[in-house]
Amino acid sequence: MSGAPYAAPMTSTTRAARFAGGLLAGGLSLAALTGCSFTSHNVSCSSGSCTATLSGDGAQAEILGTTLSFDGVQDGRATLSVGGTSVSCGEGESVAAGPLEIACSGVTDDSVQLTASLG
Repeated sequence: MSGAPYAAPMTSTTRAARFAGGLLAGGLSLAALTGCSFTSHNVSCSSGSCTATLSGDGAQAEILGTTLSFDGVQDGRATLSVGGTSVSCGEGESVAAGPLEIACSGVTDDSVQLTASLG
């Protein structure tokens, strides 16, 4: 006897579990990097900024860890609730709201198209 402890060979079940765990961890990391989620609205993220189109009063999206709600349009200005703070912007304007810088690129009677990035 050599005195060395017995090491069981790695089984395919062990390899499969490690592979699945790696895929899950990789997927979660990717989701954290994009920083955006949505509820029935167009949201697209890349390089630390997200674009979104919110339409209809009460439409919401979570962008870069902050919830944005569309509260409507009055006199060509979209009103948004950003993390509990109310802000408004017209087409072509930018506004700081909590941790986000929001640029409104399009405002219609019932929607706003915006780009949000960390300020």
